[in-house]
Amino acid sequence: MESRQAFRELREGKTRPFYVCYGTETYLMNEFAERLTERLTEPEHRDMAIVRFDTAETPLDAVIDEAETLPFLVPHKIVLVRDSVLFASGKESAKIEHRPERLAAYLAQPLETTVLVFIVPHEKLDERKKLVKSAKAADAAVNFAPMSAEDLLQWVARRAEKQGRKMASEAVEELLRRAGTDMHVLAAETDKLCLHAGEGGTVTAVSVAELVPAASEQNVFKLTEELAALRTDKVIALYHDLLKQREEPIKLMALLVRQFRNMLFVKELGGQGYSPQQMAGQLGLHPYAVKITSEQARKFSSERLAKLLSELADLDFAMKTGQVDKSLGLELFLLRTASAGAG
Repeated sequence: MESRQAFRELREGKTRPFYVCYGTETYLMNEFAERLTERLTEPEHRDMAIVRFDTAETPLDAVIDEAETLPFLVPHKIVLVRDSVLFASGKESAKIEHRPERLAAYLAQPLETTVLVFIVPHEKLDERKKLVKSAKAADAAVNFAPMSAEDLLQWVARRAEKQGRKMASEAVEELLRRAGTDMHVLAAETDKLCLHAGEGGTVTAVSVAELVPAASEQNVFKLTEELAALRTDKVIALYHDLLKQREEPIKLMALLVRQFRNMLFVKELGGQGYSPQQMAGQLGLHPYAVKITSEQARKFSSERLAKLLSELADLDFAMKTGQVDKSLGLELFLLRTASAGAG
């Protein structure tokens, strides 16, 4: 089951006795647990209705004992279990003994008043395990994968709308370009922008640029855009700003290498017919990062990207052996690249 379906079921008032939540989008996993809590418990009773465990510290027997115990003074109980051992391929602790057959027996006859939720912060479940097969057969395994680029843009806009603000598409794009794709960061920055806009106000791209500092990786996205556009003055101005922020030239160079390499990979995978989602899985990138990288890659030929990577490898060696000043060496590279263009 995809996370979208799980959220839809909650909105419709449907809950299951058992969930295995897995994936890399921890913000959505936490939000699902919060929505589930809101659906089944009253705020004043949550201390009695929620029990937390971690299979790295607690044997499974204790988890099942709790799940089989009737709730006290509340209609439902939620048992939240963080796990990397039972459903994923994490290393078991020699001090903690688990009996998976006990959980399998419970899943066959779960208690109606208990909702048992396993939180598995891994991209994939271990398909070899019987418990995983049982969870998937019951349609209880929920995949919290990163949102697509379009879904993430809509999610930010909806978050602003729920607070009584409007957020123009240009402002949403600017926010993602500056803050990146971490949903925890995006949520905090969106809330800050909404507070600044005021009740009924509009969040603009200008206010995003003024209020949201760009992370190092996002500045490198900007650098590559300006390089492709031959805007040498903006490239050097941005580079000097980064130096004033005490960013290390070697770190910036490593981020440039990563970005140029990703652009080359995206071009190659696109030529082989890969979709953006498939590229994201292959490269370990967020789908929105793939979208931006694809747009930038169109402005460079594969040959030009390969040449830039070779030049950066030579510059890296020169920097680390003291043949060239780090700040000056990277600045000269940026000047040459911006003057030559994408190619």
